[in-house]
Amino acid sequence: MNCHKFEKVQKLKCVRYNTHMERSRVEETVTQTNQEVLLKGWVNTRRDHGKLTFIDLRDKSGLVQLVFNPQVSADAHQTASQLSNEDVVEVEGLVKARPEKLVNPDLLTGTVEIEATRLTILSKAETPPFPLDTDGHEIDEELRMRYRYLDLRRPRMLQNLIVRDKTISFIRNFLHQRQFTEVETPILTKSTPEGARDFVVPSRLQQGKFYALPQSPQQYKQLLMVAGIERYFQIARCFRDEDPRADRAYGEFTQLDIEMSFITQEDILRMIEELFTTLAKEVWPNKHITQTPWPRISHHEAVQEYQSDKPDLRKDTADKNELAFAWIVDFPLFAKQSADDFFHGSGKAQFAPSHHMFTAPHPDDIELLDTDPLQVRGLQHDMVLNGFEVGGGSIRIHQPRIQEKIFELIGFTNEQKQEFAHMLDAFRYGVPPHGGIAPGIDRFLMAALGEPSLRETIAFPATSGGKTAVMDAPSAISHDRLKELGIQITESPASK
Repeated sequence: MNCHKFEKVQKLKCVRYNTHMERSRVEETVTQTNQEVLLKGWVNTRRDHGKLTFIDLRDKSGLVQLVFNPQVSADAHQTASQLSNEDVVEVEGLVKARPEKLVNPDLLTGTVEIEATRLTILSKAETPPFPLDTDGHEIDEELRMRYRYLDLRRPRMLQNLIVRDKTISFIRNFLHQRQFTEVETPILTKSTPEGARDFVVPSRLQQGKFYALPQSPQQYKQLLMVAGIERYFQIARCFRDEDPRADRAYGEFTQLDIEMSFITQEDILRMIEELFTTLAKEVWPNKHITQTPWPRISHHEAVQEYQSDKPDLRKDTADKNELAFAWIVDFPLFAKQSADDFFHGSGKAQFAPSHHMFTAPHPDDIELLDTDPLQVRGLQHDMVLNGFEVGGGSIRIHQPRIQEKIFELIGFTNEQKQEFAHMLDAFRYGVPPHGGIAPGIDRFLMAALGEPSLRETIAFPATSGGKTAVMDAPSAISHDRLKELGIQITESPASK
């Protein structure tokens, strides 16, 4: 019943699925000595040693060695001789303890091997375009992204995705235990001047108008505080048309978005510190945190002492098992605004928000808004890990008159203010003091794992050139589709 010639796979007898035995995962075989098992997975390697053939079988849980002996099953041994790396197979066999001198201490299943009695080839594989038994860093990124479904087979990448899942699961459980409510906010939203370029989406039903993909759920989560949700979070997808770099993905990224009512900055710092300290101990028990409680450093001190507002406080910067968390606080509320600044509105403004225009000024500095705005501190807080800013947040403005003052100082025109009319209108109906933070999941994992790029923590990221290579996006769309949307593409002068 085995497939001696794979080209005959169309015949039903060549693909026979065992319906009488439950599949075992590779990692389970260490507890199944002297039992018959059914395994399914990929051929990791094949080795021919005289009359015996050895296969390392791989599934999500790990590797295990299969032994094909013609005296046990001539059919299985013959089929094994046709296998190539990455072929998908189904195997039945007897789990046997390895002789003590042949135990492999570097393998989870190194104390056992499977004496194969039946082998079925489920799917043949062509030779992959790059090796899968390395960490992958030496391979051209465009090639890795094009064949990402193969790149994700390497153990390092698979483990990164598993760690990502554990991290998000831990966060959800932690927040739910503290009466947070997870709320989804719209992906199709409104374009507002928030500091980065929007991705825009044309409307078919309202031609000539456009949605924007959210740079963050900032305005929605503040409206949820007005609504009385009090404790909100979301594992949020965010979209910004920014130039990519190692610690910033092009196009889209994921953040833990948090907002709370009736709290102080101290409440936020304490809770987030507890969250990520316990998370690190749970997910990475072998790593150590440099200092707890986390250091709190003023922005001025960080720049003066470390020449950076995201200092790396590790005792050994080459130690990937060291996690140096810190808080940076007391940021200036404003920076000087240049003539070509994104926030430049009336042409008379001198100031740009250091964080965003919803950050509350320090209560001790409010009078300085009228006399010396550059000396005003903002209630902003940045979460730093190993030299990366992995999260930022603030206490928000909840008084309309202060929000109007901030708009005035950053030079917003009446038209620009009108783009936030929904916020200002909502604030007329009783808004609680509130604040939050948004740690970036991708960047946090990059820093904690010691990866060189956050793309190593994302299943299907865009390349550094801004292409989702596995799908060949972005791509052109048909003339009929453009016509339906009321869009006409003209050739830009630069492309002529």
